Amino acid sequence: MQLLRLGEPGAERPFARTANSANSAEGVLHDLSPLTADIDGAFLASDGLARARAAVEAGELPTAAVSGQRIGPPIARPGKVVCVGLNYRRHAEETGAPIPAEPVLFMKAPDVVVGPNDPVLIPRGSTATDWEVELGVVIGRTARYLDSPADALAHVAGYAVSHDVTERAYQFERGGTWDKGKSCENFNPLGPWLVPADEVPDPQDLALSLSVNGVVRQRSTTKDMIFTVAEVVHYISQFMVLRPGDLINTGTPEGVALGQPEPKPYLRTGDVVELGIDGLGTQRQAVEPA
Repeated sequence: MQLLRLGEPGAERPFARTANSANSAEGVLHDLSPLTADIDGAFLASDGLARARAAVEAGELPTAAVSGQRIGPPIARPGKVVCVGLNYRRHAEETGAPIPAEPVLFMKAPDVVVGPNDPVLIPRGSTATDWEVELGVVIGRTARYLDSPADALAHVAGYAVSHDVTERAYQFERGGTWDKGKSCENFNPLGPWLVPADEVPDPQDLALSLSVNGVVRQRSTTKDMIFTVAEVVHYISQFMVLRPGDLINTGTPEGVALGQPEPKPYLRTGDVVELGIDGLGTQRQAVEPA
């Protein structure tokens, strides 16, 4: 089962997508409106994923024939977006950074989360807008001072493809505050859907890839993470309360523009970025000026 939201920004409706037994490449959409007004923290906190699955299996939800509608981010209004920097060994190496002894944390403004195919907007004055495919982790239960990483995954609702777009000059050269390079408009495409955690057998065995204009720039696996998803969730819970609907971006693998030889191939208007994670879907964004 996959959870997704369809419709124009601010008017998305919630759906569940299930496989079509006659053709596994296709899916059946089930309208979640009888269960919830949206896929948000309140829905996740009230055991929404289990209720949605039970309703689908019981045939209690109307099916929908929806085509051509915009796909929104699979969660509405995340309370916060917490990100992990330098969490792939080869990515740290390509940027010349030492391997972190503890997770490097920073935040993105929650309102930069957009749909998976919405445009990436180059900020005005930008010279170094970069791509970063990441595994997104959505929290389903409040996580506060977790005892150990072994407790962490029980607090995860599901996983999604996340694009942590970054303006490197803003990140490193404009006062040394990473958030300025991370929180520009439309800088976090998410989706196309949320896959429940119990349908992802091992979050540390997922292949990630990203291409720009058809050229593969990133291709790796979550096996290369320095800190696992469980370790990251446990660690963050020692510093802040993670609540249902919060999003964690768990880091990007090697292949970002920052790590390329000069002249670095940063994103420009007219570029097309395509990215995906095995089992979690794909994204496609046109690059446009802000």
